[in-house]
Amino acid sequence: MADDSGFQLKGSAPERYERYAAPLMTPFVDAILDAADLFPGAKVLDLACGTGFAARAAAARVGPAGRVSGADVNAGMIRVAGEHAPRMYPDIAFTVAPADQLPYEDASFDAVVCQQGVQFFPDLRAALAETARVTRPGGRFAATAWAARELIPYFVAQYEAVREYGGPEIAADYEGAFSGTPERLSAALSGAGFHDVTVHQVAFGVSFPPLAAYAPGQLSSTSWGQAIVDTAGEDALLRAGRAVHTRLADRAAPDGGATLPFTANLVTGVR
Repeated sequence: MADDSGFQLKGSAPERYERYAAPLMTPFVDAILDAADLFPGAKVLDLACGTGFAARAAAARVGPAGRVSGADVNAGMIRVAGEHAPRMYPDIAFTVAPADQLPYEDASFDAVVCQQGVQFFPDLRAALAETARVTRPGGRFAATAWAARELIPYFVAQYEAVREYGGPEIAADYEGAFSGTPERLSAALSGAGFHDVTVHQVAFGVSFPPLAAYAPGQLSSTSWGQAIVDTAGEDALLRAGRAVHTRLADRAAPDGGATLPFTANLVTGVR
């Protein structure tokens, strides 16, 4: 189904995620890999890897002597991650696995990174305990989670649209994306056995293509967008996307694109 914005709902949600999450993820991937202090030859795990944004960037940093693995509970995400894995770097081993049951030996990795995943773990403490198990002594963990929704105009607009077109139950689920508070992350990481735990905010201006098509596309790649489709149909998703665009219209450039501020909590620890 398409509307006059040019957006068409096609492909799987993981395929749309690969396309539409890229502008959001790129600057934060660089920040998380910097924090992980990667080096040539390092062994790295991208935890809750999605379609592999961080894994691909890590492979470029660790080079031919390194090793990169990616784990995600969503088989569709892993399929798309494998399809987009680069071949000029060491092969990335993508595996379907939940964060609290990782199929790796103890102390397997020099670094574990998690880009926008920790806030969604059903049991954060269990997942970080498992992360500690597979991280070598002295190895590093780095993760990002979105800061408070009020700091991110795009998510403010999207939340309002989700609440309007998806209803209060879907809107309540949406709030989980912002549950990775500094207090919660630092306490869980320390409890899992990491030390020198730090949390600080990182912020970037993210540039988007014309929002008329991007907003419904990005929403369609999320679990909230899928929930709107499942409960109210594709037309409701398109209306929600248009509502996001409308709420951000005053920030758009003449071509319809926009550069918007995004802020995340970046947590690090040493095993």
